[in-house]
Amino acid sequence: MPVVTLLTKVYSNFQQGFVNKFLKSTLKGLKVETKICGVTSRGWVQIAVSGDDEKVALRYLADQLGLCPIHLEDVRKFATIKGRITSLGKSKGELNIDIGIFSPSVVDAAIPLHHLQAQLVDGRIVALKKFIELFGFRDNLPLTIKIVSIDKEKSHIEAVLSEKQLREYRNWTKSLLDRLTILGASLYEVRSALKIAGCLRDVVGIEPLGLFEHSVICKLGTDAAGLIPKIGRNLRSATLSIFNPKEILEFLGDSSHRASYCSLR
Repeated sequence: MPVVTLLTKVYSNFQQGFVNKFLKSTLKGLKVETKICGVTSRGWVQIAVSGDDEKVALRYLADQLGLCPIHLEDVRKFATIKGRITSLGKSKGELNIDIGIFSPSVVDAAIPLHHLQAQLVDGRIVALKKFIELFGFRDNLPLTIKIVSIDKEKSHIEAVLSEKQLREYRNWTKSLLDRLTILGASLYEVRSALKIAGCLRDVVGIEPLGLFEHSVICKLGTDAAGLIPKIGRNLRSATLSIFNPKEILEFLGDSSHRASYCSLR
C-alpha cells in the first residue's frame, strides 16, 4: 500500500474531509481505495492508495494534483513543479517556494529577486515588497516554477517562474480584469460567500488555483478591493489578496514596456 504526499495543502482539520470526498469522486470507477494518513508540518496531505488500479490512480493524482518530491534527491534540474509561497517577508532578496521537500529536513526553492525583476518587470530594479503589492503575493499562493540549479551539499535549490506561470500572469494582465485571490477556502465556501454578499453578479467566474486556493475574476469595471469587506466576513479563516492589471500596466509605464510584458513570447 503506497503512501504518497499530495501537492495539496489543508488549512484546517475540517478540510481533510473535503479532500477525502474529492478523492473518492475523482477516482470513481477505479478499483482503488484511498485513506488520509496525516498531514505534514506544513499542511501537505498524505494518503495511502490500495487496490487493483492503484498505479493508474497514482499516475492520475500525480498529473492532476501533483505529488511532493519529499526528498531533495527527488528533484531534477529543469523540472517544472507547482509549489506554494512560504516565509514571505523573511527575506528581501528572494521569494521562497515550498515544493514539498520535508525529509530529512525542509528545503525550499528560492527565486532570487533579480529573476523576478527580469521576468515580471522587464529588468527594472524593484524591491520584493513591490512585487508583493503588484501581484498579490501571499504565503500559500500557488506558483508554478522551474528548477534551474540544485546544490545538494548546501541543500539549496534555485528556481525561476515557469513559462506556464508567466503566460498566466500575461493573460491575466491583458484581460484588464481585477482578480481576488482567496487562499484557504474550498470552491463551495467561495461561492457561498459571494452569494451571501450578493456579489455573484460582479464576477465573471472562479478559477481554481488548487483545492483550497481560488482566483475570483471580476467583471470589467468591478474593483476587487471592494469585494473584500463584503465577502471577507464570511471567509474569516481565508487570506485574500488582489491582482490588479491596471496597476501593473501603469507601473510598467510606456507602451513598449507594456507590449513587451503582455506579448506571449
